Amino acid sequence: MAKPVLMPKQGITVESCILTKWAVKVGDVVKEGDVLFSYETDKSAFDYQAEFAGEVLALFCEEGDEVPVLSNVCALGNKGEDVSSLAPNGQAPAVEEVKPSAPQETKAEVKPVEKKVINSNAKPVMMPKQGITVESCILTKWAVKVGDKVKVGDVLFSYETDKAAFDYQAEVEGEVLVLFCEEGDEVPVLTNVCVVGEKGDEFACFAPDGATATVEEVKQEVAEVKAEVKEVVSAQPTASANGEIKASPRAKNLATKLGVDLKDAVPTGPNGRIIERDVRVASTMVKETAVEVKQEVAEVKAPVDVKAYKDEKMPNIRKVIAKSMMASLSSMAQLTMNISFDCTNVMEFRKYLKDNAEKLNLPSITINHIIVYALSRVLKNHKDLNAHLINNDTMRYFEHVNMGIATDTPRGLLVPTLFGADTMSLSEIAIKSKQLSKDAVAGNINPELLSGGTFTVSNVGTMGIESFTPVINPPQTGILGVNTLETRVKLGKNGEVIPYTAMNLSLTFDHRALDGAPAGRFLKELKEYLENFSFNLLADSKCI
Repeated sequence: MAKPVLMPKQGITVESCILTKWAVKVGDVVKEGDVLFSYETDKSAFDYQAEFAGEVLALFCEEGDEVPVLSNVCALGNKGEDVSSLAPNGQAPAVEEVKPSAPQETKAEVKPVEKKVINSNAKPVMMPKQGITVESCILTKWAVKVGDKVKVGDVLFSYETDKAAFDYQAEVEGEVLVLFCEEGDEVPVLTNVCVVGEKGDEFACFAPDGATATVEEVKQEVAEVKAEVKEVVSAQPTASANGEIKASPRAKNLATKLGVDLKDAVPTGPNGRIIERDVRVASTMVKETAVEVKQEVAEVKAPVDVKAYKDEKMPNIRKVIAKSMMASLSSMAQLTMNISFDCTNVMEFRKYLKDNAEKLNLPSITINHIIVYALSRVLKNHKDLNAHLINNDTMRYFEHVNMGIATDTPRGLLVPTLFGADTMSLSEIAIKSKQLSKDAVAGNINPELLSGGTFTVSNVGTMGIESFTPVINPPQTGILGVNTLETRVKLGKNGEVIPYTAMNLSLTFDHRALDGAPAGRFLKELKEYLENFSFNLLADSKCI
């Protein structure tokens, strides 16, 4: 009794395979273990070996066909047995039985390029893991292409986490065999992104799940197919003697689906027949031509489109910021209070430090450094604001103030942490916070320095902002917004009008962790500390 041979299922997610080459024809007698055909999934290539002996009675598909897994591809049995019931969906065998008496017509055929598998010394290159919490990175730019020779230390690609940017340097020497992802892709850490080895080394086994060839590789593959087609176009008739185009049913269906005229397809199947692969090549040629024509038309006449727009994927860091802000606002009871203080003493003291910086051997000290210093001291008296709220029911109080300093960078908002700010002098705060901001802007900050803050300060005063509502960085319970300097007036003892410099401070706090009264007391104490800053500083054991 004739038995069917099924297309194997290679992996849980594989739904179909390409039958790349038949190793047998109708009438061949095969033994158990003989190779019947070669096929490939989207990840690798395989040979199918016969599981039982018999004569090849029918082939139900052609080279290049995409075949659903567990579908019948051929039938084996004893000569003369009926196989019509084994044909998938009742279709007739794709290759008719060869009669011994019928003379065979010799025609040129395009043989698919065989991928040779050899002992490979190729080495995969993985996306590095930068920091404990980093799960994926954006591959921002390739510095190499397939075929390039690289040495140890050469930059292969640039990538960025949600916090910093890096260049990856080659750790092995060889030729770039394949790129598994494209610029802009978000790649899970420790996933293969490319392979380096010697020309001809096998690399399919390193392809990550769902990886596809790069655009350059696809173009190269299409070019190779086109070259093969050109070699046989004169020897392969497109139509039979009566003018009828010979094409497989699957090729006809695909041509209808893609809108391809079968006359534009060059046959590479058996006996001058158009198969699916030919339709796909023709479709590619049509699309390329359409793009070229469209570009030429656009160059000739490009009217202004007032409704034009461009969609761009958000950078990874913006997605992370968006996720964090949404989580913050949707999970906290946030409330903002504002208070202003007389900045006269701060301004005078800063001028004194600036004028005597060389004599006192001091770094450049800004108003923001002074505010960070004052915050680090006042927060010690308000434990509910120097804390984390864990799982909505646990307060974690910190012994020291680890100040998060919101920093504007070319890639977006980053918040490096000044650990132990309450133990530092004003000069130490100035030096270390400047270095943190510099590293954050340059994109090479240690990811571990972008977490662990117990309170955050965000200064937008340099942009003239008079008041705003800063958003808390969870699981912290508070954030202070620093606003611009303003000139205000007040009445003197004798009723005279006295101008002075004021600054507004905006405190956002988590109402789950503390109430308005203690938050107000914190702002009041901070105001008084800053209005008498020089006195409070000199009274500190760690002052300048």
